[in-house]
Order: sequence, then structure tokens, then C-alpha cells
Amino acid sequence: MGKFNKSGGREMPELNTSSLPDLVFAILFFFMMVTSMREVSLKVQFTVPQATELQKLEKKSLVTFIYVGKPQQEYIAKMGTEARLQLNDAFAEVSEVGTYIAQEKSSMKEEDQPFMTVSIKGDRETKMGLVTDLKQALREAWALKISYSARPKID
Repeated sequence: MGKFNKSGGREMPELNTSSLPDLVFAILFFFMMVTSMREVSLKVQFTVPQATELQKLEKKSLVTFIYVGKPQQEYIAKMGTEARLQLNDAFAEVSEVGTYIAQEKSSMKEEDQPFMTVSIKGDRETKMGLVTDLKQALREAWALKISYSARPKID
């Protein structure tokens, strides 16, 4: 009956950690593939205005952003202090908005193109003339769904 001998010190076997670096690398690789980094580096500074009636945008992939504001400090010497448009990573004029919208629409699926929304992230100090010109250029480019970015009004 030596098989069922309860005497003797049983020890817990050591944990094998040889596959741990492979597991950590796989998880790191997964998060690197899934996470999206910020696509646009801001060249204009803006403080979004406050609003009381806000709605969240449903599909962020269908939203194209246009930034309007004064240039950042490092661009003031080159661009001046007047409010400017920023499309993707470059300063632009209002006349370039039509080609930008056409380019953004062409990068979308054909069934998603009618649902494209243009979000204007404008500084609250921006003159309305520039925003009106921008809206007119968007109208000419058939980008008729426009939203304005704002933050909730805090009482």
C-alpha cells in the first residue's frame, strides 16, 4: 500500500512563465492595431462656444472636421493673426473647401456619402463673415449636413 502514502512533503510546483513575454507582446500588438491615433495636428487655436441644445454625433467615421481659428504661436509670423481655416494638416482658403469635400467623399463608401456630416470647430471669437463664406462653399460642394462643435453651458 505504498501508493497511497500521505506522508512526505508535497510542494506546489513552480509556475512556468516562459510564454509570458509572448502573451504580453500579443496583447500589445492587439492594442496597437485597434487604437487610432489623432490624425490631425492642430495649427489653429480655438475655444468652442457654449450651447444649451446639444446633440451627440452618431457615426464619427462619417464626420469631417474643419477647424477655424487664429494660428498657433509658431505660425503667427507666417500666417498673421487673422482667423484661418485648417483642412486636415494644412492651412487653406475658402476656395479650397470644395476640392477637400470632394476628396473626403471619395474616400468614403458610396452608400455612406449622403450621410457625411461636416463639423465646424470654430473659435468663438471668429468673425461671422468667414463662417458664412465657409458655409457657402460647403453648400456649393453639396455638403449640406453641417454641425457646429460646442460644449455644454454650465450654469
